Amino acid sequence: MNLRNVAIIAHVDHGKTTLVDQLFRQSGTFRDNQRVEERAMDSNDLEKERGITILAKCTSVEWNGTHVNIVDTPGHADFGGEVERILAMVDGVILLVDAAEGPMPQTKFVTGKALALGLRPIVVVNKIDRSDARAHEVLDEVFDLFVGLDANDEQLDFPVLYASGRNGYASSDAEAREGTLTPLFETIVSHVPAPALDADGPFTFLATLLDRDNFLGRVLTGRVQSGTLKVNQPIHALDAEGRVIETGRASKLLAFRGLDRVPVEEARAGDIVAIAGLAKASVADTIADPSVSTPIAAQPIDPPTLAMRFAVNDSPFAGREGDKVTSRMIRDRLLRESETNVAIRVTESDDKDAYEVAGRGELQLGVLIETMRREGFELGISRPRVLFRDSAFGREEPYETVVVDVDEEFSGTVVDKLQRRKAELVEMRPAGAGKTRLIFSAPSRGLIGYHGEFLSDTRGTGVMNRLFERYGPYKGPLEGRSTGVLISNATGEAVSYALGYLEERGSLFVSPQEKVYEGMIVGENAKPDDLEVNPLKSKQLTNFRASGKDDAIRLTPPRQMTLEQAIAYIDDDEMVEVTPKSIRLRKAILDPNERKKANRKREAA
Repeated sequence: MNLRNVAIIAHVDHGKTTLVDQLFRQSGTFRDNQRVEERAMDSNDLEKERGITILAKCTSVEWNGTHVNIVDTPGHADFGGEVERILAMVDGVILLVDAAEGPMPQTKFVTGKALALGLRPIVVVNKIDRSDARAHEVLDEVFDLFVGLDANDEQLDFPVLYASGRNGYASSDAEAREGTLTPLFETIVSHVPAPALDADGPFTFLATLLDRDNFLGRVLTGRVQSGTLKVNQPIHALDAEGRVIETGRASKLLAFRGLDRVPVEEARAGDIVAIAGLAKASVADTIADPSVSTPIAAQPIDPPTLAMRFAVNDSPFAGREGDKVTSRMIRDRLLRESETNVAIRVTESDDKDAYEVAGRGELQLGVLIETMRREGFELGISRPRVLFRDSAFGREEPYETVVVDVDEEFSGTVVDKLQRRKAELVEMRPAGAGKTRLIFSAPSRGLIGYHGEFLSDTRGTGVMNRLFERYGPYKGPLEGRSTGVLISNATGEAVSYALGYLEERGSLFVSPQEKVYEGMIVGENAKPDDLEVNPLKSKQLTNFRASGKDDAIRLTPPRQMTLEQAIAYIDDDEMVEVTPKSIRLRKAILDPNERKKANRKREAA
């Protein structure tokens, strides 16, 4: 059988998942009358809401006798762990670039990894029907990007197609505005080589993705590197050093047909399949015939740079909204996540009631918290902290490349704000259409919580992209939040009368009749100090009516925070209480006397 293995790589929202939908339709994978959800590859609820791909997925199409395995990869740097492993499974990549935005940081990140593996890209300039498309300039930027990433002459001689994934056409002519995706299918078959692997040797397979199935247990997806595997054949798993992790049998083999995993009796060199039957083997392990003792070299994975503390919810309202509240449930769920997501690391704390979860960034950990919340978990989440490391040069912290596209009028504000957060401006140039492109090198620590502020400063028009760059020298202390908070000193329902007086102190986070508890943060103080307040205080009832005092109290609507905004807002001595229905801010220590003692200790230290 003719076989091609190809990955689609692109920046967030450059249209790759939509393009895969159209490849399905035009190859006959979906019947003409079949009702298919738009963006079928993004099956996860969070993916649909956020419009991003979080989990790598494999699929396949048949076109004129050629079986094409397609891997739709995440486009956000926080999910880069998926991308690195995917590229080892394929023989070619389709690099999808927006005809207006051009190559972005994530494009650079994934393309660099693809070029380093010797893969030859097909460049597809997508969304050429946009009113602000600039296809030819974008193509020049892609070429410059390849040169900057040390592409060889063969990689620089890449085929180019101009496409509209949404409208389902591709062409070698940038002015085309109709047609089909046949030119793309033809380019994949002619440009991407068939797998050149040893079909007659012993069976070897590199595990690239890991998930769980309720019936099959652990399911490992990857590419067969050599030989043939039949169902129930004996196999063993080797780690990176060649140690045998476990032995077993291939109880089930699954191949990808459209959006489905279909049982097959055998898999041959070059096939992308899923194997069930092993209980311990994980990502980057080699699954092989028992006669094989040398593991396949696997791509190293970039380290986690950010950690948060996931604790048992100990607020007075614990257990009212969720059904998964014990430390054992939280532990089991986090360990299950770390098994299938190699970019996440879980460490248990000394008191056994909290876990430190390290990952690639705020988005990745935010997605995990949101997923757990929807599953019925209640959690207490700490402020994110970056992971330092010690080297011969002393203490080092992670740095990120930050690429910002803003209207020219806002560029001064953005430069000022980021420089206050210890970022260094590396490049500043016009980006067309009245926009300025700013490139910074910034410590990850300084970027925590900046995204919401950035959107406010640019009135929602700015675009910011971040990418792990390197570990570098510690930049010294950063200025913290400039305001204090209003802390409830009582438990009960907030009262309009009390909130009306508190509004004079700052902005509120709660509404009348909302349940609050002692130690909960109910608003922001306009001054830098924290202030304990009583949001339950009612009006004193007397026999006398004072003129003008009985008017209805009009309150400004409270500030509602998303999960990401809440995590970014809190200080080191605060937490976010996350339940299936609520996001509340609170002090880590609820009792005011204990809190004062802890503050005194911290100041003394």
